[in-house]
Amino acid sequence: MLLLGACAAWSLISAAARGGRPEGMLLAVLALAAGYAAGRISGAVLPVAAPCVGAAAGLGLTVALPDLSPGPWYAGPLGPAGATAALLALAAGAACCAAWAARVPALRIGLAALACATVPAGLALGSAAGCVAGGAVLLCAPAAGSAHGRGRWLAGLAVAAGLVTAALWAVAAGALPDGLAGALGGWFPAQRVPQWQDALRLADDHPGLGVGPGRFGELGDIGGTLPADGRPHSAPLQQAAEQGLVGVSLLAAVFCWMLYALWRSARPTPVALTAGAALTALAALASVSNALSFTPVTAGAGLLAGWATARPWSAPGHTGTTGSG
Repeated sequence: MLLLGACAAWSLISAAARGGRPEGMLLAVLALAAGYAAGRISGAVLPVAAPCVGAAAGLGLTVALPDLSPGPWYAGPLGPAGATAALLALAAGAACCAAWAARVPALRIGLAALACATVPAGLALGSAAGCVAGGAVLLCAPAAGSAHGRGRWLAGLAVAAGLVTAALWAVAAGALPDGLAGALGGWFPAQRVPQWQDALRLADDHPGLGVGPGRFGELGDIGGTLPADGRPHSAPLQQAAEQGLVGVSLLAAVFCWMLYALWRSARPTPVALTAGAALTALAALASVSNALSFTPVTAGAGLLAGWATARPWSAPGHTGTTGSG
């Protein structure tokens, strides 16, 4: 709660000093906190049913609202990498967590089938990113069942998310060889890399407080081709540009705290590691898209973290066991 409170407070400080609109950050913090609280409560009462319903709701939302991410449907291999892909990854993670918690074999098979449905759903919706993210979570789920300790696995997930962010930063800074940078840039719309470069320029010019929450659309300059939503489509770069180094550090701290909470969780190790894999997939998607700009995504991330860290009332020794592995 201290971290989330610091995120909200810093957005207000940055807005007061630079101008801007902190409402988006405040809404994201509220959605994450509310989702986490609801996940802890529902996961304690219904450790299998709650994530199952959540997975079905997430999958149904992506199918019912295929245009959840606004903007053009570009032809790059990643497809509409945004809220749709993020919800598919979270739905796969929730279904896998429910499957690990289920004790009836038939129910476990059905939940595994629900998780597998995220991959064809991504293909049907034209979201290759959602298909890949859901598939990655599905691949991590069986591996989580054979893990004897969760600390090294969660540390590896943190390193993976850091590598994706570092690669993004290198592309924006032009630090990669031309061939590699061109190959990576080919996975995104033509104006995505210029948007990242512009966000990095603003971060370099205003490293302390940033330019103010929500002001990238006003101050960004990439030849008059700013996206309709006025965002650079990268959560770390948007935080760095709009709220400075403190803002991006707080964003990273919230993700690391989620992994730490999973390490300390009383839930079985497969549940904690599967949820960690889904949240890492979300972090990777948020690094290269505007996924965290959507309330269903931030609330869904909080719900998944809450389900994976809840202490079921029926579990023996729930009053003090941490199960950190």
